Amino acid sequence: MLENTIELEFGTVTYDDQILIATLNEGILFDIDSNRKLLMLAQEIFDGKDYGYISFRNNSYAVNPMVYRESAESENLKAIAVVTTNVMTKRNAEEVEKKFYSNTNPFEIFNDLETAKNWIKTQLNSNS
Repeated sequence: MLENTIELEFGTVTYDDQILIATLNEGILFDIDSNRKLLMLAQEIFDGKDYGYISFRNNSYAVNPMVYRESAESENLKAIAVVTTNVMTKRNAEEVEKKFYSNTNPFEIFNDLETAKNWIKTQLNSNS
């Protein structure tokens, strides 16, 4: 599995054939415009194929939960994972962000990246 990396003004994105991983910069506000850039990038990268998204939160930043309403409308986005070991970030993802993702596709929170990747692959394989 070959990973590719793209630097954006708000963070770094890595991807392979099924998974987009965003590591966002410390202190930013991840807003609707930034999310649209990620969704458009995913459309280009995956060319209309199903994919999963991992938010790798090793930095502290704010997320406008409305981004999940827009993400829920993305036809090819089949699963979202948040990776963090920070208790407050986990709680916010579970109690706020997850509720805004009004899609039947799964949204889960994990402690480590490898577990999240394996979960995403399982979700994508169950959709095919």
